[in-house]
Order: sequence, then C-alpha cells, then structure tokens
Amino acid sequence: MNTVKLFRGKTRVCHVLVVPYPGRGHVNPMINLCKSLAAIKDDVLLTFVVTEEWFSFIKDDPKPNQIQFSTIPNIIPSELVREFDFPGFYEAVMTKMEAPFEQVLDQIQPPVTAIVADTELLWAVTAGNRRNIPVASLWTMSASVFTMFHSYDLIKNRCFQEHGKDYVDCVPGVSPLHVQELPSIFQGNDQRVLELALECISRLEKAQFLLLNTVYEIETLVINSIKEKYPFPVYSIGPAIPYPEIKVNVPKRQTDEVNYLQWLDSQTSNSVLYISLGSFLSVSKTQMEEIIAGVPKSGVRFLWVARGDNFRLIREICGNKGLVVPWCDQLRVLCHPSIGGFWTHCGWNSTLEALFVGVPLLTFPIFFDQPPNGKQIVEDWKVGWRVREMKEVNRVVTREEISELVLRFMDPENSEGKNIRRRARELKLSCQTAIARGGSAEANLESFINDITQCYGH
Repeated sequence: MNTVKLFRGKTRVCHVLVVPYPGRGHVNPMINLCKSLAAIKDDVLLTFVVTEEWFSFIKDDPKPNQIQFSTIPNIIPSELVREFDFPGFYEAVMTKMEAPFEQVLDQIQPPVTAIVADTELLWAVTAGNRRNIPVASLWTMSASVFTMFHSYDLIKNRCFQEHGKDYVDCVPGVSPLHVQELPSIFQGNDQRVLELALECISRLEKAQFLLLNTVYEIETLVINSIKEKYPFPVYSIGPAIPYPEIKVNVPKRQTDEVNYLQWLDSQTSNSVLYISLGSFLSVSKTQMEEIIAGVPKSGVRFLWVARGDNFRLIREICGNKGLVVPWCDQLRVLCHPSIGGFWTHCGWNSTLEALFVGVPLLTFPIFFDQPPNGKQIVEDWKVGWRVREMKEVNRVVTREEISELVLRFMDPENSEGKNIRRRARELKLSCQTAIARGGSAEANLESFINDITQCYGH
C-alpha cells in the first residue's frame, strides 16, 4: 500500500514534516528516526523533505508506508563536491534552502502537525514559529559536542584567552579534554561555519523539543545538564541507526564484484579489522600512503571501504591480504562474528554503530565533531585506542607504527585489548537495553510521538 492510499479518507492526520541537513551523517539518523516513529504509531504520516539530488540517493531504500518524500530544487552545491568548499556549502544550506522548504510547508496536504528539523538548519525553528507549528530539533552528533557548542563562550573566555592553557575543564557534564579534542572548527579557519553553527544553537530556545541522537546510559551527566538548560522536553532517542534492518538476510546493495559477506564468512572469528575513514573528508596523501603500507605489513586480515583513487591504490598494494570494496552495509559488517576491530574516523553514526555491536575501535579523527568523539571512545568509555595523540594531530604516523599498533590491537591475548573488549561488551548491553521494551530510547520516542499527537489536538 502506498502512502497516499494509507491516509486517504481520514479527516485528521498527524502529519510530521521532516527536514534533514543535506549530508550523509545527518540524513541517515533522520530517516532512521522516522522509521522508529512509524514503528511506534502506524497512523502518523511522515514527509521527508530533501533536495532532488538526495532523493535520487535514497529513493530506493526500504521504508515503511507512512513515510513519503517531497523534494526541493538542487539550489545548493552537490553532495559530490561539497568537500572542496565546505564553508560555501554550509552557508548555502543556511541561506538558500529556506524559501523552497517554506513553499513545501505552506502547500503540502494534509496540513502539517509538527516539524522535525536538523538543528543545523538555521531557518527551521523560525519557519515553524511563524506558523504556530511546533518544531522538534534533532541534534545528530553527541550530547557532549552539543554542550561544547552551547558552552563556546565559556570555553573561549576561560581557555582560548588564557595563553598556554592546553586543557578544557569548564564544559558541564563533560570530563576535561585537551584543546585539540574540541570540535575542529573552534580553532580552525572556518569562522563563518562556526558563527552559523553557534547561531543554530542560539535559535534552539524558540523550539518546542530537542531530540538527541545519543544513548542516555552512555552520556547521562551531559544529557542531564542539557535538560537543565531548556524549559521544553529534551529526549535522547538514540542510537538512530538501522538496527531493525540487520535482521533481513540481504543487504540493501552489494558491490559488483566480490560478495564481502561471503568473504567474511570464510574468515575466523574476531580476526578481521574493518577500516572506513568516512564518506566526506579524508586524510592527507602522505598519511594515506603510510596507512596503506602499514596495515598489510601487520599481517592482519582486513575489510577496507575506500573510494576513488584510494580504492584502486589500496587494492593494488594490499593484494590478497584483505578485501577492498567501494561500499558495504556497515552495520551488518560490524555485526559479523569475524570482525574483531574497527579503524574509524570517529563520525558519530559510525561510533554509535560500533558501540551498539560491541566492536572495539582504533580512532583516527579528522574533522568537526570527530576529535571529541575520539576522546570519548578512548578516555571516557575506554573501548578503543588512538592511532595518534590529538596533540600530535599534524604528525604523520609511520607505516611501522601502524603495523605494530594494528598487530597489538587485533591480538586476542593482549591484556589491554582484553580490557577494551570487555568494556565494549558492557556498552553494547547499554545501547541494546536502550532500544528494548521499556528502555530509555523506546520510552522517549513514545513520549515524543504522544506529545505531538495529543498536545496539539490530534
């Protein structure tokens, strides 16, 4: 049954208009949130608003009947080139998407009951306020990173203006961290991006809900501190990852060549290192050369997701020591019993997936929220090791260092490795308890959907 037929003839429909920031790390948790809401309440209509380009990326993905798409023109730079001018892309999202979104908002039927919008859409809360439509803002990064942005002025006054101070100990609910472990734009050259991000946080005061894509049990103190800042409900609804879909036998898409799941089936338990450095920014050419040489040198088997020139280069150099693919169903891979570790750029979605499955991590953060995520992985949760110290962020890690680190990390008899595996199992239990019946995420999702269907007369 299609979405139109499902709601035809109903005089009152709870219609939620959903708009993500146009980036993979934002679209994925937003669509997963929609699927969770649809699973809880089958008479809610969710309209997912994306650019025509993004619609082409996700239109064939499986979704419940309650979710439909609405498109706006491609008035921002393509996803395929945004890494070449991220500040320009960011500003375009903040300034050019508002008018076409409002046109959808005003014309779509049935009338919109509520809006769920990414926090990093500067105009979304204002658009809802002008029409007296409640807005729920979804923060797709960690609660700790949210609080760092919210506390930016405090951090700036206490740390950046005190010459020589290397550690930050003034962020509510967040343990002390090195200045290099703050979001990279706090000290980078992208001042316009920082200004716009901070303005997004400022405008949250006019929202009616804040949704956090995190797990209450793993960020308890900082979530409690956020709840004290706002007069409206703050719900932790994570992990917003596609965990229901891993029960399906066939992944959404396979590569044209080797079936990586069959390859994993042929490997021994916990023997494979999964490597993925994200879908956006990557490491320097010099550092990548050292990684490509160092990983095979360790002798450890690996499954490596790589794109473009890196894909061809890695496959040529690594030979039969591992498998290189341009894409994989990451959560399904992480769930496979042959996976014993994950080399990650520390994107928040990847972090949540690894925690959910209980896979230990090698951290190699690159940009934006990845440095503080890496710090949480290593120091707060103790489920991973660093490939390099953040205070040495500009140092190239040699192939010899990488080889030795990977070998130790994947050694099942290494005592430090045993400790991080034990901690990973503990956090896995916390994450899976959160989504179970009566868990924190499940309860918060139910509370949120009840709020927007009951409190506003539907």
